[in-house]
Amino acid sequence: MCLKKPLVAALMVWGSLAPLHAAAAEKVLHALFNVPETGFDPAKVQDVYSGMVIEHIYDPLLTFDYLARPVKVKPNVVTAMPTVSVDGKMYTFHLKKGIYFAPDPAFKGKKRELTAADYVYSIKRLSDPTVASPLSDLFTEKLVGLSEQVKKAGKGKLDYDAQVEGVKTLDRYTLQLTFKEPFPSLPYVLAGSWLEAQAREVIEAYGDNTNAHPVGTGPYMLKSWKPGNSVSLVRNPNFRKEVYQFEPGPDARDQQIARQMNGRSYPQIDRIEVSVIEEEQPTWLAFRSGEVDLLSGNPAIPQPLLRQVLRMDPKNPSRAELKSELKDKGIQLSRSLQEEVTFYSFNMKDPTVGGYGKDKIALRRAIAMAFDTRESIRDIRRNQAVPVQYIIPANVAGHNPSFRAAYPYNPALANALLDQFGYRIGQDGYRQLPNGKPLAVDFITGPSAIDKQWNEYWQKAFDRIKVRVNFRVMQFNEQTKVTQACQYGMAGEAWGADYPDGDDFMQLLFGPNTGGSNYACYQSPRYDKLYRQSRVLPDGPERNRLYDEMNKIVAGDTPWAFGDTRYYNGVAQPWVVGFKMHPNFNAIWRFLDVQK
Repeated sequence: MCLKKPLVAALMVWGSLAPLHAAAAEKVLHALFNVPETGFDPAKVQDVYSGMVIEHIYDPLLTFDYLARPVKVKPNVVTAMPTVSVDGKMYTFHLKKGIYFAPDPAFKGKKRELTAADYVYSIKRLSDPTVASPLSDLFTEKLVGLSEQVKKAGKGKLDYDAQVEGVKTLDRYTLQLTFKEPFPSLPYVLAGSWLEAQAREVIEAYGDNTNAHPVGTGPYMLKSWKPGNSVSLVRNPNFRKEVYQFEPGPDARDQQIARQMNGRSYPQIDRIEVSVIEEEQPTWLAFRSGEVDLLSGNPAIPQPLLRQVLRMDPKNPSRAELKSELKDKGIQLSRSLQEEVTFYSFNMKDPTVGGYGKDKIALRRAIAMAFDTRESIRDIRRNQAVPVQYIIPANVAGHNPSFRAAYPYNPALANALLDQFGYRIGQDGYRQLPNGKPLAVDFITGPSAIDKQWNEYWQKAFDRIKVRVNFRVMQFNEQTKVTQACQYGMAGEAWGADYPDGDDFMQLLFGPNTGGSNYACYQSPRYDKLYRQSRVLPDGPERNRLYDEMNKIVAGDTPWAFGDTRYYNGVAQPWVVGFKMHPNFNAIWRFLDVQK
């Protein structure tokens, strides 16, 4: 029987179980989102803003080293890295004993230990048809026996008690995963926020409201949530004893962080308060006034304001530093070229821009060639970005810096292409479809000032080729719904590395991932065949050759108009200790201290 508790009542119970330190001794970190979160059930959400909270409430099996570059994976709730069979298909994990979930009414007053069965349940839940997880493609077809259980369930609930050979416990603390094929990127996958341990009794207790009732074994627990407005996290009183043990390299900043943090118990901060501020100017004012402790990752320094904050070299976007007035106040800067790609996806199922005929490909190529990426990098990104030329970005295994997949800015050629394939200009001055019917591109967008600026540049692009565009404004969570349902024409997207391996990016156009991470709803048998070959290979020349072939296929079909990769410029107040941006964690709050 499902027990559904009102949010307010549950929060009152949580509050009574997690008393805060005396106000004078309490350490509070103030952070921001610039886009509203969608919820905190790891199986139901995929946006970065929800992930920032999820990472602090739940525990993955493995995790990333905070300071190491290139990024390294290390044990989290397991005693050591997994043992792997000779054929690369079987992984065995041994969980640490004495790790407990945060207190919650679902546990009926008992202290609930983390076990291997919790990961079995959590993996199966990602594949449960009734959950409709955007991460359902992660394990369903890969683990031995799991897809058969999903087919047996049909549209109904998965049988969680049925034995599945590919995901099982050997004893209370031992988890074994057996895959149909080698899965060399698995350690990276398990270190990201893809698979977190959830307790079955919690999920069953809160039914359809699990997004508002996250209960994990991580360092924090949810105190309150006002959707689209604020999130408040407090220490998990059941959190295990952990000590910072950073192993810095030669970088002076890393060595300083290690000196400051090593040997301290983890985490140092008692409470994390997150506010949602969508506009750039209020975001920066909140930081300048000291109301916010850091701008890191999402958001970093808002790009329209970079010229107020940084001294930049327009000829070399990799070079920038804080202006003197901010340096003198002790403001800290951490910057890096992100492990990300931004792109504009065409819905390949859309009747206007979708399809695989030559006329449809010509339309998509013409749109891509009409947009001046150099101009948007100069004016909107403030030269703090580089054009995307390959599906996999720099600093990620599998990137090819010599490949050029993006169509160059060329309005004249774009117009000639449309003329050639019958997109004639009508009496109203706009092009028609080859069959003579009206042509208008549906373009979904957000309501913020930066969205409006991007729309102006895209309007110019469409005007260059005499094509109508209709901007459909909606909030971020609504955009996510329509893209995953393939109910749009064009949409701007960004994908940051969950882990620094090319597979995390090449899967974005894998056909079976439609409805999840395949925002373009792209279906290419040739691409899918090569992707299936690539995902069982380790990083190396053989896999890179396949990646080049897949990029050629994408360049031919044009399901994306390539965008840019941004330099992120994070800043923190002088009193924030341990500050360094990380390319794979959604948020770094738990690694920090506040010493005002």
